[in-house]
Amino acid sequence: MQNYIATTHSKQQAYFRSGATLALPFRKQMLRKLSDAIHQYEKPLAEALWTDLHKSYEEAYLTELSIVYGEIRNHLKHMRRWARPERKCSPIAIMPATSKVIKEPLGNTLIIAPWNYPVQLLLNPLVGAISSGCTAMLKPSPYVPNVSRVLTEMIRATFPEEYIAIVEGNRQVNQMLLAERWDLIFFTGSPSLGKMVMEAASKHLTPVVLELGGKSPCIIDKSADLKVAARRVAWGKALNAGQTCIAPDYLMIHEEVKDEFLKLLVKEWKHLLTKDPQKAKHFVRIVSDKALDRLIGYLPSTGEADPPSTAKQSTIYYGGHYDRAERYLSPTILTDVSPDAPVMQEEIFGPIFPVLTFKEIDEVITFVIDREKPLALYYFGTNGDYVLRHTSSGGACVNDVIMHIVNHDVPFGGVGNSGMGSYHGKESFLAFSHRRSVVSTPTFVDMPFRYMPYKLFKLIKKMV
Repeated sequence: MQNYIATTHSKQQAYFRSGATLALPFRKQMLRKLSDAIHQYEKPLAEALWTDLHKSYEEAYLTELSIVYGEIRNHLKHMRRWARPERKCSPIAIMPATSKVIKEPLGNTLIIAPWNYPVQLLLNPLVGAISSGCTAMLKPSPYVPNVSRVLTEMIRATFPEEYIAIVEGNRQVNQMLLAERWDLIFFTGSPSLGKMVMEAASKHLTPVVLELGGKSPCIIDKSADLKVAARRVAWGKALNAGQTCIAPDYLMIHEEVKDEFLKLLVKEWKHLLTKDPQKAKHFVRIVSDKALDRLIGYLPSTGEADPPSTAKQSTIYYGGHYDRAERYLSPTILTDVSPDAPVMQEEIFGPIFPVLTFKEIDEVITFVIDREKPLALYYFGTNGDYVLRHTSSGGACVNDVIMHIVNHDVPFGGVGNSGMGSYHGKESFLAFSHRRSVVSTPTFVDMPFRYMPYKLFKLIKKMV
């Protein structure tokens, strides 16, 4: 494997240096090839997502395939405009020179994707790489082996490896990939793995885009429309069984509306997933036995043959049912949760909702800013501007969840512990590009004042 990675990396370097990826017609042709390939492999991809994650075709299409299709269409429509040189004003001190910014591809890139949205989070960054004129080495997740196998077959049938290549494997393969010198590493995953990627990249001063995660708060103020909030929050947490980097992680509910909101939340879950979510077609399974055991560990101990619970005292308000054979965990609400409980320390990445309450909104703000900056923040109520002004997060929604990821015209990315860099739409094009400043100075005149011994210095001082 190490030999293959090194050889393919060398081939991609030579291919990029040949200039083959630079022409805009070529980039558009490759984007169309990618779109055609996804259409061709749509059924195998959907079947693999069902096998690995119990993800229904409808959810697979809406949260994976349609997003990539939309990204490709957006780049095909706007790429020429994004790639144009940007004319800039020139100060009087450098006249009669002209100034511009040109966008050039960074070069050979590495894209490492996670398992939770294994199609979207591998191919969406690839759209940016192709659009900007880069080559790419793709690394899908080993935790969804069927999806990875189909993606590998699709990519190898569509592109030559000196342009777009793909390798499967575990973290050892990641280490082999990270040992090579890339012009950009695009990584989506956990903050702990993101630190490892950044450390590896630092050896070559390689730029990185890190799309990580964190504990995204969901705030329900007393001014919220509780019925609408419950419906949207229930959907956001049920989506992919909570295994979404921007899933609402925990609830902070105004104490005056806590009881009413939780009743409505349960009602909406039953409406979305029926009274028995295990039989629901659209409820995803937990990705692995290890992940399921971690989530079970957040639940109060049942006293049965479960592994010792690491959870501090809390109460299961709703749910808490699981089936190891199916890797199933029902939507679950935990009340009486301490802020110091294990479930409040790391991103849950599952269908468990710990609940905290507050009296004044400033309590929420203090709680949020005292912790790592999350990838998303969700506020329901009429005081959204105040909350946004006094907190920080990668993205945010007011009176909604998740939906900021859908808009191609706004950047998607983290801040602080939740990541760095952003993508989607034009931001993807720019993420894989270098904005190069160019000043062009004519030779018909050569102003003498910039040369030693700096004659007319007093005049020059006023100009600069």
